[in-house]
Amino acid sequence: MENGDIPENANEHCPGPQSETAGKSDSCAGCPNQEACATAPKGPDPDLVAIAERMSTVKHKILVLSGKGGVGKSTFSAQFSFALAGMDHQVGLMDIDICGPSIPKMLGLEGQEIHQSNLGWSPVYVEDNLGVMSIGFMLPNSDDAVIWRGPRKNGLIKQFLKDVYWGEIDYLVVDAPPGTSDEHISIVQYLLPTGIDGAIIVTTPQEVSLIDVRKEVSFCKKVGVPVLGVVENMSGLSQPLKDVKFMKLATETGSSINVTEDVIACLRENAPELLDIVACSEVFDSSGGGAERMCREMGVPFLGKVPLDPQLCKAAEQGKSCFEDTECLISAPALKSIIQKVVPSTVMTE
Repeated sequence: MENGDIPENANEHCPGPQSETAGKSDSCAGCPNQEACATAPKGPDPDLVAIAERMSTVKHKILVLSGKGGVGKSTFSAQFSFALAGMDHQVGLMDIDICGPSIPKMLGLEGQEIHQSNLGWSPVYVEDNLGVMSIGFMLPNSDDAVIWRGPRKNGLIKQFLKDVYWGEIDYLVVDAPPGTSDEHISIVQYLLPTGIDGAIIVTTPQEVSLIDVRKEVSFCKKVGVPVLGVVENMSGLSQPLKDVKFMKLATETGSSINVTEDVIACLRENAPELLDIVACSEVFDSSGGGAERMCREMGVPFLGKVPLDPQLCKAAEQGKSCFEDTECLISAPALKSIIQKVVPSTVMTE
């Protein structure tokens, strides 16, 4: 039950689980929820006051969402946080993907632990102005599965919000799991009274991903969270021609032979100027118009496209900022352009 909503399996004249007569009135007789309603605490959740106090030192709160898993949402959350810190903001990154916490890896913080002080739980810091909180810091072994039902997940999210001491920060970025499940309902329920700037939704170009993104946009509209915009990630594979691997396919056997050295040597000798050209290839079918068309249809901002860049993938694996990596020549400018649309008043430092 959330916020006193009447359960679907309740009796016809249910007074509501937050009513003083919940579980006690004549209309409750025989209801499967009678005992739970009779013993549940009534009135406003006292933890919401503690959450409001914690969040009073946070200027901006931004959710990063996706309709489907595997679209690069956590990579975007990590690089977004790196970028905000690079703008000299004080930044917190909260990972509420309870079952798949990848943020510690993407921030280079694997093996770190949470510490407590008289002020509460202390985030793990990448830099002095970038702190991170994740269940990944609480697992004895990073390979351990988190097999929790909704109430326990919600309890940890609430604990992150009311017990973590961020101090005075400019931005709290919340990396949510894909979909619109318990974690999403909880984070909105707990944070909305304190003010949420909005949500950035990450997708890939193909329709099978956009179907779920439409649901994510609908969720935001229903719960009152502004959609700051949609990012089309993995929008074509782009990399310098000199980094492309060339293979000769043996059609009879289906095997292939690496001829990269021969091709690069030929280009270097006969057309060296081509080595600086960026090779692009469509990985996903975007013939339906991709995220840009979907945004026009649903009336939400389109923030831009980020190409599938092997160097960005490498930076994420190594827990580094792509903005400080001189190899991320394709993805970093695209991400920078998107982030400056979300935070337009601030110029990123190189």
